[in-house]
Amino acid sequence: MPELPEVEVSRLGIAPHVEQHTMSQFIVRNPNLRWPVDARLTQLLKNALITHTSRRGKYLILHVKCVNDVRGVLMIHLGMSGSLRIVTHDTAVQKHDHIDWVFASHRLRYRDPRRFGSVLWHDETEGDYLLHPRLATLGIEPFDEAFDGGYFYERAAKRSQAIKVVLLGGEIVVGVGNIYASEVLFDSKIHPATPANQLTRRECNIIAKHVKKVLSAAIARGGSTLKDFVHSDGSSGYFQLEAHVYDRANLPCLMCKTPIEHIIQAQRATYFCPHCQPERPNK
Repeated sequence: MPELPEVEVSRLGIAPHVEQHTMSQFIVRNPNLRWPVDARLTQLLKNALITHTSRRGKYLILHVKCVNDVRGVLMIHLGMSGSLRIVTHDTAVQKHDHIDWVFASHRLRYRDPRRFGSVLWHDETEGDYLLHPRLATLGIEPFDEAFDGGYFYERAAKRSQAIKVVLLGGEIVVGVGNIYASEVLFDSKIHPATPANQLTRRECNIIAKHVKKVLSAAIARGGSTLKDFVHSDGSSGYFQLEAHVYDRANLPCLMCKTPIEHIIQAQRATYFCPHCQPERPNK
């Protein structure tokens, strides 16, 4: 599943090709995504200008000004297998290519084999898009200046779930997906089953620091090599190639040579080093 770094890499990849560009058409071949694509958009977005792009959590946001002065945003979620690519007008349409944004010299194409993604419209007359039901409950952005160890400690203290599960939940901080949560906890030397409310302030400082560090590194390296994720130019990310623990069950830890262990938490695979990340005694 594309996570925050992959979405940000996608945004950075498409931004030069869509920002301050006018769409001549918005083509929907299959509206049946996780939520149906609004049928009105093919007419509403004709000759509309994309003023800029942004991101909130795993939603990529296109800010749009329509010809009739209607303004709003398209909130794009890539789901399990979605991708956005810049293609030429003569690029053949494949089976799972569901939506095209058509510009003068190129197209932005949305592909989603599993159709768990979504493209939602929010009109500015409905209020701040950040208060949309899909966005309103998301945690703080990891790169927000307000996100630090104190912020994390205050909120983790109210949660008894395992820290890996809390990181995945996204209610405290968004974007720490499954790969990144395992890597953050390894770098922080914290066992993934540690109850969040047992973390010290110092440990929360360390986690917050490594959340920023790991996600920044993933964005810089182009995201993760998940099999379904591709950049806007069709190439793959490669952060996973540098993972310390993720998907390395039974292989020697790169730091201490102890075999990496693998458990399931919240139906997701967790990887850790039992020596570098010792389990603490039950309280």
